[in-house]
Formats: sequence, structure tokens, C-alpha cells
Amino acid sequence: MDRIDAMQAFLAVADLEGFAPAARRLGLSPSAVTRLIAALEERLGARLLQRTTRSVALTDAGQRYLARVRRILADVEEAEASIQDERTRPSGRLVVSAPIGFGRLHVSPVMSEYLKRYTEVSGELRLTDHMINLIEDGVDLAVRIGHLPDSSLVARQVGEMRRVVVASPGYLKARGEPKTPEAIASHQTVQFGATAASLDWRFVREGRDIRIGSVPRFITNSADAAIQYAVKGGGLTRVMAYQAADALKRGRLKIVLAKFEQSPLPIHVVYPTQRLLSAKVRAFIDLVLEVSDWYFG
Repeated sequence: MDRIDAMQAFLAVADLEGFAPAARRLGLSPSAVTRLIAALEERLGARLLQRTTRSVALTDAGQRYLARVRRILADVEEAEASIQDERTRPSGRLVVSAPIGFGRLHVSPVMSEYLKRYTEVSGELRLTDHMINLIEDGVDLAVRIGHLPDSSLVARQVGEMRRVVVASPGYLKARGEPKTPEAIASHQTVQFGATAASLDWRFVREGRDIRIGSVPRFITNSADAAIQYAVKGGGLTRVMAYQAADALKRGRLKIVLAKFEQSPLPIHVVYPTQRLLSAKVRAFIDLVLEVSDWYFG
């Protein structure tokens, strides 16, 4: 016996004073309503209704139980309406994770606009360059740059990112612009990323991946530091396009070896599941697509 179904059947019989009209309201057969009431009475160990051939009346126990049933079913209806409303109108707390640099420059403005539009939502933006577990860390969605490993997360691509080799115009004038990846060997390089694997710069030529080793003059785990050093004539550096966007716009850096670049990296928003996606998450994704140009070409 489903207790909620049985309570609803009891309430309908009490309000309509009959099993047949209660059955019509509930879309059940009269015998099904009778069985629900009988099972409820058996569970409670008390008779709730006095039945005659012409009428149905509440017992004293039934009258006391009816008042409580009305409150319980009203609470259930209110709880369901609240959850359904949450799925249709953004509300509650939204936690978003993003890489530090990209999050500061491009996700933070989206979050600001989001909170301005949806006043019933409170937001938290967590900036980290470490891969986090969304469920364990209580994160609603994350912005990730790069190819994603297989996982149970749902991913929606919202942009793409070039990886570019840049240098200052002054450096290129003094040392010459490299025309092929192999020409990097005769140049000073600035390495962003201090792992051994990152010392190889990857390119594509005639559809084939190639790796070019480098012996950097300067190594840093900060894109800002690498770009600043390159702006001051320190040499070639390889970064993501958004990291160098301001210096490129101001003419302080120039892209080289563009025709040998690897394919752009995808930018995704990822979240735990698409089933019963909450309105607050759906609204954030829609806003990213509406106001953000995350295709960095």
C-alpha cells in the first residue's frame, strides 16, 4: 500500500461522502478505492469510515485522522510545488568552478551578469587549475578547457581555444621571425609550465603531429609571467590565445607559426547529469551561450 495514495483516497471519500464519486475524482475504480481504504484501516488498526448502503460517514477516529491527513497532503503538495518551481525558475545556490586565469577574465563577468538577472540565486565561483570532483566538492557545473576524459559528466561545448606561439615585435625584428617549427632551436624561448612534458612544443605539418624540443631561457608556471617576459623581448612563448589576447590587441606581441598550430582546444561546461537539470544550471549555460564569445581565434 502506498500511504500517500491511501490518504488521498480517504480524503476524497470523506469530502465527497462516497466511494463512487471519490473513484471518479481519482481516476480509479470504486473497488480500488475500497481496497486502499481497507488497507489503510488495517494498518492503523482503526475504523475510519462507517459504511451503509446509502452513505459513508466518518467515525470519531476518522474525523481526527482527517484533520491530520489534510495537513500532511498539503505539505506534500507544497514540497512538490517548491521543487517543480525550482526546476522552472532559477533559485537557490549555484557553485561554478573554472580555471584561475580564464575564470577571472571570462567566467567572473558571466557570474556577475547571472546574479544580476536572477535575484533568487546566490553564487559561488571557485577558481582552481586542479581537476575537481563535482559531486564530492558540491559543484553544480565547471568550465574546462581541453579534451575531456570519459566520465559520467554531461558536457556542452561553449567555445574553443587556440594555442599560439608569440613574441614581441622588437624581438622578432632583432632575431628574425621563425618560418618553421624547427627554427625554434635558434631562438630564445620562454616556457610556460614547468613539467618535463611541457618542454616539447607540439605542432602539425601536413596532417601529422610533430614535437619540437626546447631549451628555455626562462621557465614559469605563470602565464602572466611568461607573457610579460616575452613582451620585454625575452623570446618566443607558447600560451593559450586568451592569455595573450590583451598584449596581441595592443601590438605588444605577435603570433608566429600560425599555420603549424594544433587544432583548437574545446571549451566545455560540464555538470553531473542532464536528467532533471535544475533551472539555475540551465540558465547559467544559456547565459554563457548568449553573452560570451569563447571562440578564441
